Amino acid sequence: MSGTHTGAEQRVVVVGAGIAGLAAAHRLLGRGARVTVLEASERVGGKLLPGEIAGARVDLGAESMLARRPEAVDLAREVGLTDRLRPPATATASLWTRGALRPMPKGHVMGVPGTAAALAGVLSDEGLARIGQDAELPRTEVGDDVAVGAYVAARLGREVVDRLVEPLLGGVYAGDAYRISMRSAVPQLFRAARTHTSLTEGVREIQAAATGQRTGPVFMGIEGGVGTLPLAVAESVRSRGGEIRTGAPVTELRREPAGGWRVVTGERELHADAVVVAVPAPAAARLLRAEAPGAAAELAGVEYASMALITLAYRRAETDLPEGSGFLVPPVDGRTIKASTFASRKWDWIDEENPDLTLLRTSVGRHGETEILGRDDAGLVEVSRHDLLAATGLDATPVATRVTRWQDGLPQYPVGHHARVARVREHLAALPGLAVCGAAYDGVGIPACIASAYDAADAVGQIHGEAPHDVRDVTATR
Repeated sequence: MSGTHTGAEQRVVVVGAGIAGLAAAHRLLGRGARVTVLEASERVGGKLLPGEIAGARVDLGAESMLARRPEAVDLAREVGLTDRLRPPATATASLWTRGALRPMPKGHVMGVPGTAAALAGVLSDEGLARIGQDAELPRTEVGDDVAVGAYVAARLGREVVDRLVEPLLGGVYAGDAYRISMRSAVPQLFRAARTHTSLTEGVREIQAAATGQRTGPVFMGIEGGVGTLPLAVAESVRSRGGEIRTGAPVTELRREPAGGWRVVTGERELHADAVVVAVPAPAAARLLRAEAPGAAAELAGVEYASMALITLAYRRAETDLPEGSGFLVPPVDGRTIKASTFASRKWDWIDEENPDLTLLRTSVGRHGETEILGRDDAGLVEVSRHDLLAATGLDATPVATRVTRWQDGLPQYPVGHHARVARVREHLAALPGLAVCGAAYDGVGIPACIASAYDAADAVGQIHGEAPHDVRDVTATR
C-alpha cells in the first residue's frame, strides 16, 4: 500500500455502507488495508435498492448510472458484473409540457441550447426569440458562483429555465434551478460563463469539444437493477477479507491520544488507524462534532430533498404507451408527478423477463414540497394514475403498485456549495486519518459518489503511522 506505512497492515473503519462507503472499502482492500464497514441500517446499498413488483425484478431507487464517467461502470466490471451491464434500449424521451408530450430536444447542455432552433417545439415563439437576444447582451458576471436558473434566465429568458433546465436539473437534484449552484451542478456551463460573453456560444464550444470524444451510451443499467451493484461490491469486500456489519450505528468518533481513532458502535469500540465517514451530511455532522466542530457545523447546514417513487405493473395487453423511455414534467406546468419512466421500454432485460407485464414508475417530490409527500401510498398511486392518464391516455388498472419513499434522499447544492465543501475539507485536513465522502460533496450521481470514495480512501491511505491499534472489539466501559 502506498504511503509511509512500513509495518503491519493499515486498519480502517468505514462508516456507512452505501455505494460510497462500499467503494471506499473496496479500494482500501485492494491496497492492502484491513477494513471494517459499519452500517446503521439492516442492509447495504443506501439509495440503491433492488426489489420486485408482481414477481418482476425492478429498481426501487436509482435505475441508471452515467456511463461517460468511468467510475461506476469500471467498478461494476471489477466486481463481476460485466456480462450484466445493459445500455437503455431507447435513448428517446419526451417532455410533458404545454398540454402535450413533446420530443425531448437534442443539442443542449442540461437544457441550455447552443441555438434557439434546438428548442423548437418546446418553447413558444416568444421564448425562442428571446434566446436569440443572448448574442447581443452585455456580459453577465458570475463571480465565484451563481444559480443556474438566474444566470440562464438572464441570458436566454425564463422560458428556457422553466420548460427545460428545471425538469432536467430536478430529475437529478429534486431541487429548484433558481437556487442550484451552477459551479457545483453544471461545472462545464460555469466555465463557459466565465470565458464567454454569449452563453449559446459557450454551449456550442462545449458541444464541439465533445464531438468525436463521445463513444458508447450516455447511461448504463445493470440486468437485475442498478441496486445489485452495491450487493456485488459488498460481496467482493467480504471475499477480500473485509468485514461489513449492518445494524451497527456509530454513536461516537474520537481521536486517540497516541494517534488513530476510536469508533463506538452499540456496546462495542473499534480502534483503527483511519476512518472514512461515508454517511449523509446530518449524520456526518453528529459524528464529527467532537473532533471537528467546524466541519460539523458546515455539514449540519446541508439541506436535503425528499421524494417518492411509485412503481406500477400493468397487464401488457391493456397498455399502449407512447414511444420512448418516458417523460419529464416541468414544474411550471402544475402537474403532480415530475417524471415517468417506462421501465419495460427503457430496459430490455425487464421487457424480456416479463412478456405479459408493462412496468413503469413515476416520481414525486421536490425540495420544499411537503404536501404531496404527506399523502399515503394509495394517494400517491392515485395522483400518478391521474397524471399518466392525462399524459399518455393510460386508463388501465394496475395489477400491482409499490411506493418507495426516500426521506431526505438528495442533498441540495445551493450557490456557494463548493465553498462549503472546501471549508469542510480544510477543517478535516488538521485531522490525519479522517476523510469524508458521498453525495453531499462533489456530485450526487453514482460515478461522482464512487469518485469521492476513491479520493477519501486515497487520502487516509497516505496517513499511516506505526500506531499499534487493531480494528478490534473492546468491551465498552461507558
